[in-house]
Amino acid sequence: MYNDIVNMDLNSNRLLILIIYLFLFFEGGYNAVAQEYHINGNTGIDTNDGSIEKPFKSLDHAIDYVNKLTGTGDITLVVHSGIYTLTDKLVINPVRIMNDTTYFTLRASILPDEEGWSPQKMPVIQSVSGNNSNTQFAHATGILVSSKNVNIQGIKFLGNNNPDVEYYYPISKEDPSLANLSVSQCMFIGDKESAKIQGGIWAHGPNNRVDHSIFFECRNAVLFFQNVEGFEITNSIIADSYESAFWFTGEDVSFEFTNNLLLNNECLVVAGGTNSPNYSSRIKDSALFNNKGILGVWSREKSKVLLVHNDGLKMENSQYLTSAELHLNLNVNFEKMHLHPRKLKVSQSVQPGLFEKN
Repeated sequence: MYNDIVNMDLNSNRLLILIIYLFLFFEGGYNAVAQEYHINGNTGIDTNDGSIEKPFKSLDHAIDYVNKLTGTGDITLVVHSGIYTLTDKLVINPVRIMNDTTYFTLRASILPDEEGWSPQKMPVIQSVSGNNSNTQFAHATGILVSSKNVNIQGIKFLGNNNPDVEYYYPISKEDPSLANLSVSQCMFIGDKESAKIQGGIWAHGPNNRVDHSIFFECRNAVLFFQNVEGFEITNSIIADSYESAFWFTGEDVSFEFTNNLLLNNECLVVAGGTNSPNYSSRIKDSALFNNKGILGVWSREKSKVLLVHNDGLKMENSQYLTSAELHLNLNVNFEKMHLHPRKLKVSQSVQPGLFEKN
């Protein structure tokens, strides 16, 4: 009898331990599962739960919501087609720690290589905000990345048409210790007469990546300055930049600049903080047309970029085109190849632009 009672107690204790173990296991497993939320500016409501059936309405609510998530695992915000107007900056700064294998992703619901995609399906982000940052100088930013390991994919960014804003950056990252910002299959379309973009992406920190994106009529396309070792700019189209396509640190950091199409830019690269830049890395496998200068430096005295004629930025397997033209919008709707080149014969195995597949 006594032994039976003891055995029952032992079995009960084992069962209790098993229940506690399973609870902790599934609770931990739940927190580690990647979480996905949807935003639809046309059908969503911000009091919804963010599922595909009940999406959020606004980007600011959705980002504020996921910034507060605890636990572990990836966070993905899926943005459905529509126009998203920003009256202030969006700050990506999750409480959840993004480790080496965990990412915060903001992406379109349909991407350029997927069936049914068209330029009309791209979610559009446009800021009307006044200046919302004083980092280094007064300016406006659209998305402020305050976390490492952030992906932004498949979004169209337009310029800021607030007349009080002189400098607008759709995407910025201010902290030079934050690594791994990836921007892919995005468009940055400025209009210097009404909705300016000072720089499509202004980011500090190592291992930033820009891939298969288009920058059109931005004053500058990409600005990478502090602690930017290992950045990559690949498979992209940069056209009609009216100051410079890129501003890079004047330091000789390693970078990958490959398979890009550069046309009608005032200057290709402005080297910051030096009058005699000399980069070991090369412009590789790229096509160039009608760019006024290759390398420039900023003159504080004259408040403008001055072209320098030296070999501080070298080419490798790149070609100068005799003609190049983009598909501009001449129809009621954008063509699928909007802002991609017309009849361009280049040697690239992968064509620059939004599409990862030829």
